[in-house]
Amino acid sequence: MKTLLKGWVVLLCVATLVSHAALAAELRVMTSGGFTAAYKQLGAKFTAATGNTLETILGPSMGTTPQAIPNRLDNGESADVVIMVGYALDDLIKRGKVVASSRVELADSRIGMVVRSGASKPDISTVDALRQTLLNAKSVAYSDSASGVYIERQLFSKLGIENQMKGKAKMIPRIPVASVVASGEYQIGFQQVSELLPVAGATFVGKIPESVQSVTRYAAGIPVNAPHPAEAKQLLDYLSSPDAQAVIESTGLDPISGH
Repeated sequence: MKTLLKGWVVLLCVATLVSHAALAAELRVMTSGGFTAAYKQLGAKFTAATGNTLETILGPSMGTTPQAIPNRLDNGESADVVIMVGYALDDLIKRGKVVASSRVELADSRIGMVVRSGASKPDISTVDALRQTLLNAKSVAYSDSASGVYIERQLFSKLGIENQMKGKAKMIPRIPVASVVASGEYQIGFQQVSELLPVAGATFVGKIPESVQSVTRYAAGIPVNAPHPAEAKQLLDYLSSPDAQAVIESTGLDPISGH
């Protein structure tokens, strides 16, 4: 009788585990570079707490590459969650690609600079010092996302060096800017701090001065016809919660006031 009872207990435990596994969802998450380091840490905690797993697709918030999140959605790719630059997400909402009521704000990101590991750190602590560093640099790399668009279209002009930067400053599509600095292809590189810090072989110099800084707000939402909208909302609630702020700050992002 005891043996039979133990057998039933084992079967019940197995059935319970199978039931939980059957209920767990695999969420398809498209995320752009700036929030990725925080997302990876927070995503692991979410999976441990809920049993839901995450399939992660990396891509920029904008641009012409097929990997860009808007282009993926336009090409019919399915996603449960998109994490990207706020104004790019707003455009997807206007176009009916993302549910407006699902939008949550996650963090702010500022632009920083890197040099190759072992190289001396130029001074960028003031606007004049940043201008001189850019003029002295033999080559400059910047991203094809929000920070790079700002650098190309506004920063060089604000510093009065737009003409001097032509020919030696280049937008780097898709891959981390710090990687082409680490390899020696470019002398200095600019991107959002959270995207610079994880790259080996590059040394973080600092953020550009606040008076010429561009702050990028990261936000997230649930695409229309997402396969798992309820579980996707759980993930967004967690990523935007006060409990997530310590991890977000540790990756080089700035918390949103009020979180």
